[in-house]
Amino acid sequence: MDHTIAAIATPYGEGGIGIIRISGEESKKILSEIFRPATEKPLVPRMLNYGHVHHPETGEILDEVLAVFMKGPGTYTAEDVAEIHCHGSIVALRRVLTLVLERGARLAEPGEFTKRAFLNGRLDLVQAEAVIDLVKARSDKGFDVAIHQLEGSLSREVSRIRDQLMDLLVQLTVNIDYPDEDIEEMTYDSLKKRLSQIGDEIENIVSTADTGRMIREGISVAIVGKPNVGKSSFMNALLRESRAIVTDIPGTTRDTIEEYLNIRGIPIKLTDTAGIRQTDDRIESIGIEKSKEAFNRADLILFILDGSQEISREDREIMELLQERKALVLINKEDLNQKITYQNVAEFLPGARILHTSTATGSGLQEVEAVLEDLVYGGEVKQTDSLLVSNVRQKDLLVRALSFIRDGGVQAEEGAALDFIEIDVKCGWELLGEIVGETVTDTIIEEVFARFCLGK
Repeated sequence: MDHTIAAIATPYGEGGIGIIRISGEESKKILSEIFRPATEKPLVPRMLNYGHVHHPETGEILDEVLAVFMKGPGTYTAEDVAEIHCHGSIVALRRVLTLVLERGARLAEPGEFTKRAFLNGRLDLVQAEAVIDLVKARSDKGFDVAIHQLEGSLSREVSRIRDQLMDLLVQLTVNIDYPDEDIEEMTYDSLKKRLSQIGDEIENIVSTADTGRMIREGISVAIVGKPNVGKSSFMNALLRESRAIVTDIPGTTRDTIEEYLNIRGIPIKLTDTAGIRQTDDRIESIGIEKSKEAFNRADLILFILDGSQEISREDREIMELLQERKALVLINKEDLNQKITYQNVAEFLPGARILHTSTATGSGLQEVEAVLEDLVYGGEVKQTDSLLVSNVRQKDLLVRALSFIRDGGVQAEEGAALDFIEIDVKCGWELLGEIVGETVTDTIIEEVFARFCLGK
């Protein structure tokens, strides 16, 4: 981290303001060389100073700006940091950044500012990952989860459990290495009890992972059904706009249509699929294959039936595919004479949720939104207000750590040698350390920060 780094910290495109961020030992020197305050007063640290960026050799004014210098370690990176707030033109930003690089800074890599914050002890790895989640948040709830993680809620819980495991490791080591000394002997019953309790605590955290993932990434929902049952109309109704083409001609939708929407604070990726049926139309067949792919990827299936018609062979074939899937069945067109009842569907799909809807009148839409919300916050997944696991890396490490702790408990139950139990406990302790970054490898660190954008 010897080099001073710089990058544009705001999105590319037109805007009122664009920010260039500089971090490192040379930050103040570079800023002083290129920034000329509008008054004779010296640059005031931690305050926005009005002036101009000028070329030191030619005197050319590049932009009218606000500049601020912040002395480390009380900064985001824990290093000296300078920011130049330019006009939001990409031309102005590029010219100022080029000048900063000419004066000795290096262009920052993606996520390098946050990486430096992590390496300098300003953030742990969970908090660093929360930064990118804040930047990419698609909903208020997703933003709130990231804020809680940035404040350290998950880090504190993981560290607390690691402390318990370390206490256990110390006792195990003492009992193994000094069996004849006058020390408190660790009984298998007490060891089993403590490992069981720690395992339960880890399991409680793991149980939040599905909720955290759905809030962070959104729910993938595929709308399926045979042609002309109202799939596209239903999608348009949820979106409150005419996104998909609707006609009374079966097979109108030839391809999958994806749209993102926010339902009660939860990001939803909604996929309208081509009607699934047997067809000789080559183009429609391609669309049907894509429908099946979307079906297999989805977290939830919205299966739509035409309630004004009897259940057909095509409907039953789709129901066969839904036997092992999480599905919500919509008996649509309830404004027409109904020929399908709740009991008719429950006979084929006893575990599915079933609602009556009408895209023509809007009936049932609020109930559908409530079910989608319940999928995230209801009985099928667990949730706490502030502690949620939100990414695959964290969940994987927790699951692996839990496996070692449970194995240690089994060995304690069987009266195995303490050396073997110690290995399981230490592996669990190290895996939990990877979550917060205390035992993580350089390769993992690089992989985490590679997901960041430039300037963050």
